[in-house]
Amino acid sequence: MSAAATSDKLLLLGAIIGAHGIKGEVKVKSFAAQPSDIAAYGPLSDAGEKRRFDLSVVGTADATRGILIARIAGVADRNAAEALKGTELYVARAKLPHLADSEEFYFADLIGLLAVDAAGKPYGRIVSVDNYGAGDLLLVAPEGDADSFVVPFTKAFVPVVDLKAGKVALNLPADFFEIPEGEVEAEDALQEASR
Repeated sequence: MSAAATSDKLLLLGAIIGAHGIKGEVKVKSFAAQPSDIAAYGPLSDAGEKRRFDLSVVGTADATRGILIARIAGVADRNAAEALKGTELYVARAKLPHLADSEEFYFADLIGLLAVDAAGKPYGRIVSVDNYGAGDLLLVAPEGDADSFVVPFTKAFVPVVDLKAGKVALNLPADFFEIPEGEVEAEDALQEASR
C-alpha cells in the first residue's frame, strides 16, 4: 500500500485487475484480512470519491492471492468490466472496525511513521507496506538522497510499533546494509550501463 493509497479519510481496500467472463464480472485483488470482507463495508469508491462501486463477491479466482470474482451494480458486460481494470477501490476509514487492542493496527497507520534503531537514531520514514507473496515488507525512505530500503515486517525486524509516538523500532543485523561481494560487481555494471 503506497502513501498515495491512504489518507485520513480513505483506505485502499482492493483493486480491479481485470474482467471475468462476458456478463460483467470482474476480478478483484482484495487487501482485506479476509478477502471476501471487501464487500462487507458497503459501496466502495475511487480515490477521488467521484465513482461508487456496489460490489458483491460471487466467487474466488485465487484464494491464496486474495483474488475474487465480483459483480458491480450497473456493470453488465465484458466491455464495461474491462474499462474498470486498474481501478483502485477505497473504503471510508470511518467504516472500518475500531481496534481496541494496542497490538493491532491497520497497515495504512504505518505510512509516514519514523523508523528508528534501538537507540532512537532515525533511518527514515515508512512510505509503503507491500506484499509480493512472501510476506509483508516495509519500504523505508531515508532523508536526503540515500536509497530507500525494504525491511521484512516481522517481530524480529520490527519489534516495536508505537503509533502514539509516531515511530517503529527496527532491529537490523549489523551487516544489513552491506552488499554481498558478487552483487557489488553486478551493481557496478548496472550503474555503468545506465550512464
